[in-house]
Amino acid sequence: MRGRVPVAAGLAAVVLLTPMTGAQADPKPTVAQVKAKLSKLNAQADQLVDRYNAANEKWKKARQKYLTINEDYKKQNARVEELRSGLVSMAVSSYQVGDMGSWGGVFYSSNPDAMLSGLATLNHMSAERAGRLKAYEGAIKDLKNRRNQSKQVYKEAADVKDELADEKEKVDKLVREQMKLLRSLGTFNPGNPNSAGVVYNGPASGNALAALQFAYKQIGKPYRYGGTGPGAWDCSGLVQAAWAAAGVRLPRTSYEQWAWGASRRVSLDDLQPGDLLWHAGYGHVGIYAGDGKVVHAPQTGDVVKVVTLAEYHAIGAVRP
Repeated sequence: MRGRVPVAAGLAAVVLLTPMTGAQADPKPTVAQVKAKLSKLNAQADQLVDRYNAANEKWKKARQKYLTINEDYKKQNARVEELRSGLVSMAVSSYQVGDMGSWGGVFYSSNPDAMLSGLATLNHMSAERAGRLKAYEGAIKDLKNRRNQSKQVYKEAADVKDELADEKEKVDKLVREQMKLLRSLGTFNPGNPNSAGVVYNGPASGNALAALQFAYKQIGKPYRYGGTGPGAWDCSGLVQAAWAAAGVRLPRTSYEQWAWGASRRVSLDDLQPGDLLWHAGYGHVGIYAGDGKVVHAPQTGDVVKVVTLAEYHAIGAVRP
């Protein structure tokens, strides 16, 4: 039976030479699957963006603390030099009137500790000299304390800056995934940073009216994580700015805003225009506009807009 190919070998050849069919390749995700993944990413983004905002606020405070401490250090350094100069002048005067004694060269040391050590051996100083020396000693000690404080605060600020960079890297990665999915769906909305918004004509009054008028003027502007205006916003940045326009100062992040409102929480069955509304595990916040509507900055690839209360899925409310 020459020329006959064994059955097993023939089947193997067929398997090797036959291209993969569509059923065997990874199937293209459906629109529903892409939307489900995007929804999951949006929920993760709410958490990450809030952590990024918290780290950013922490960095701002740490940096300001360092600048303040460092400025105090510079001022104290100038005071030490002023006192040192006064002591040198006194030493020169003493020398000129023949009362220098063992003062010679002590005040010309560049080392404050050596200068103090030398002065401590003098036993014939006048009350004025003793007073000036005491002031100088105190100034030197204070200068050292401020210098050490400045170094410590600088280190703390540097650590916070590293923390901020880590959070930003995580958010940037997630945002890239969001944008890729949005573009695959054809639903990416870049928004308009110069949007004039729309006029609010709802039932709000007083401070709530001022807050909602501001928020409605931002409609159409893009969402951007960390955004605090004027051309782009994230959810808590919009809420903070809107209520600032009404004279109420809110914390920066959505979690901080929820904590701030611990004594101001209201039932979802008793909402009034201007109330702050949370959803997605308190990682996202918007403003109730009245008439069953909510204005908010949703997520990457979207814009500040108005949605129905039913769409928003609120889980908590605070009345500023």
